[in-house]
Amino acid sequence: MGKIGPAQISRLLTVGEVAARSGVAVSALHFYETKGLIESHRSRGNQRRYPREVLRRVAVIKVAQRVGIPLAEVQAALEALPQGRTPTAADWKGLSELWKSDLDARIERLQGLRDQLDSCIGCGCLSLGNCPLRNPWDRLSEEGAGPRLLDPEE
Repeated sequence: MGKIGPAQISRLLTVGEVAARSGVAVSALHFYETKGLIESHRSRGNQRRYPREVLRRVAVIKVAQRVGIPLAEVQAALEALPQGRTPTAADWKGLSELWKSDLDARIERLQGLRDQLDSCIGCGCLSLGNCPLRNPWDRLSEEGAGPRLLDPEE
């Protein structure tokens, strides 16, 4: 492969090139675009063309999905990034700060679940009335008798 010059760097990427470089299926890229997470331009032949910074945005989407951040939150965060230029390191740092407290809360909940899970499975009672995972402090008893968590409205 030859040396990459300014012409190649500023060149728009095809959907196939973005898929190959990002490891994301073309169908996922189309989905992200319909959800407003990424944008493309249309060529004269009506083919999608992407600026190179879309690779960073796709990487952020993939990481966010991996840690369970809903796409609506990803979209809101990406909308806060500057349009028309590649986001800087400071821009990306600001985006990560938006998610930090939410991720910390998720980690705390998951650690709590992990720490309670073995005693729940080990007890064998199968009681949703006393289960610290499904019904802490028996809160559901205030709603009446019966299997409250098994109702379709729950």
